[in-house]
Amino acid sequence: MNLTTENILLIGSILLFLSLLAGKTSGRFGVPVLILFLSIGMLAGSDGIGGIHFDNPHVAQFIGIVSLSFILFSGGLDTGWSSIRPVLWSGLTLSTLGVLLTAFLVGLFVWYITDFTIYESLLLGSIVSSTDSAAVFSILRSKNLALKGNLRPILELESGSNDPIAYILTIMFTGLVINQDASLAGLIPLFFRQLLFGAFFGFVFGKAGEFLINKIKLDYEGLYIVLVVAIMFFSFSFTDFIGGNGFLAVYLCGVYLGNKELIHKKKILKNFDSFAWLMQIILFLTLGLLVFPSQIVPFMGLGLAISVFLIVAARPISVFLSLLPFNIRFRSKVFISWVGLRGAVPIVFATYPLIAGAEKAHVIFNVVFFISITSVLIQGTMLPRVAKWLKLTIPENLKLRSQSDLAITDSPKSILRQINMGETSPVIGKQIVQIGFPKTASISFIKRGDQFLTPDGATVLMANDSLWVLSEDKASLDKIFESLGLPNEP
Repeated sequence: MNLTTENILLIGSILLFLSLLAGKTSGRFGVPVLILFLSIGMLAGSDGIGGIHFDNPHVAQFIGIVSLSFILFSGGLDTGWSSIRPVLWSGLTLSTLGVLLTAFLVGLFVWYITDFTIYESLLLGSIVSSTDSAAVFSILRSKNLALKGNLRPILELESGSNDPIAYILTIMFTGLVINQDASLAGLIPLFFRQLLFGAFFGFVFGKAGEFLINKIKLDYEGLYIVLVVAIMFFSFSFTDFIGGNGFLAVYLCGVYLGNKELIHKKKILKNFDSFAWLMQIILFLTLGLLVFPSQIVPFMGLGLAISVFLIVAARPISVFLSLLPFNIRFRSKVFISWVGLRGAVPIVFATYPLIAGAEKAHVIFNVVFFISITSVLIQGTMLPRVAKWLKLTIPENLKLRSQSDLAITDSPKSILRQINMGETSPVIGKQIVQIGFPKTASISFIKRGDQFLTPDGATVLMANDSLWVLSEDKASLDKIFESLGLPNEP
C-alpha cells in the first residue's frame, strides 16, 4: 500500500491508536514503549503485514528534525535550573567530551573489524555517539525511577544537550566521506561555530521569548501555545540558517523559558508534554516505516558486535574518563554508563549520509537501526533492575516531582489569607507574572467591586482589589506581602 493524500490521515490515525494501545500494555512486560512504537511502524511497513511502502529519507529526516525540536524543547522546559546547577559541569562534560570519546572509540573499533575507511568508521561512531533524549526522557519518566543524589538531573542534562555534538560530528564526517580532498583540520572552525552560535542564540531567543510571552496581548489563551511553538521553530531555523546548531539553541531556549515566570505557564508545560509524546510516537512510527527489516538481517552480526562494544566498553570508558575531575561515586558512574541509550536520534542522523549519497550509507543506516533497537531493548528494559542492583533507588514515599509536575499540580497550601491592595501598592497596574509572586503560594480568586475573578499570570492588579491567597507557611506569607509591596499585618 502506498501513502497518498487520501489515506495518509486514516492510516496515521490507526497507527496512533495502535501505538497508544501498545503503550498502555507495555508496562506489564517491561518493554520500553518506544520499542513498541518502532515495531508497529515496522509491521506496517513494506516488509510487514501492513505493506505500506515508504522509502523517503528526506521526509523522514524532516519529520525527525521537527520531532526532535519538540522533544528537546519540552525536555528543556522541564529542566529546573535548581536541579541542574549542582551537576552543570559534570553533565556538560559528558555531553561534550563523553560524546567525542565515544565516537572516537566506536570509530576505531569499526575500522578494526570492517573494511570501512577511517572516515566511514568515525562517521558511524559519530552517529551513535550521543544518548537519545527521547529514549532517556521517556524511560526515566515512564518507569518513574526515583534515583539517589543528582543522578537524574545529570542523565537528563546530558541526554538533552549532547545531540548537538553528535550532529556536528555527523555533518563533519559525512562531508569528509563525500569529499575525500577535504581535511579534518579545515572543519574544526565549523565545530566551534556550531556550538558557540547554538549556545548564544538559545539564550537570546529564550530571553526574547520571555519578553514576547509576557508582554504581548493575545485575545485567546490558546494562542500563547501557538506563540511558544513559533518561538521554538524560529530558534531552531534561524540558528541553523546562520551556521549554528539549532538543536542546542532549541534546548537552551526551553531551559531558559522553563525557569522563568510566564503567562499561562501551566498550560504551556501541559501542552508541550503532550506534544513531546505525540512527536515521539510519530518519529518512531516514521522510522519504523522507513526501515526494511529484510535488509537489516545481513548486518545483524556487525550491528550486535558494535552494540556490545558500545555498551560494555566505549560508553563506560568515556563516562569514567569524562567524570574523573568530579567527585562521583563508582556505582553512580556504572549506572550513568548503563543509561547510554541509543534511540531515534542516531537513526535520524543516519539519514544524512543516506541523503548525501555516501558509498556505504545503506550499510551504516541498517547497522545504526539495529544498534538503536538493541540499546533501547537491552539497556532500557534492564534500567530499573540495574538501578536497584546498584542500590541507587530511593523509597517511593521520598520521590520528588519534576518541575512540570510542580508547576501543573500546585503544592499543598495550609494558610488562607485575604489581602486588600488599597490604593498605594507599587504593583498596581502590573500583571501577576511581573511581581515575583512566590511559587509556594497562589491567588485563589480576586474580589473586584461586586465581581469575583479567577486570576492567571496575565491578570492586572488594580487598586482596592481584594486578594484571597493560599500559602504554605508563614515564611511564604511574608514573601507574598513583600512581592505586593504591602506591610504584613498580623
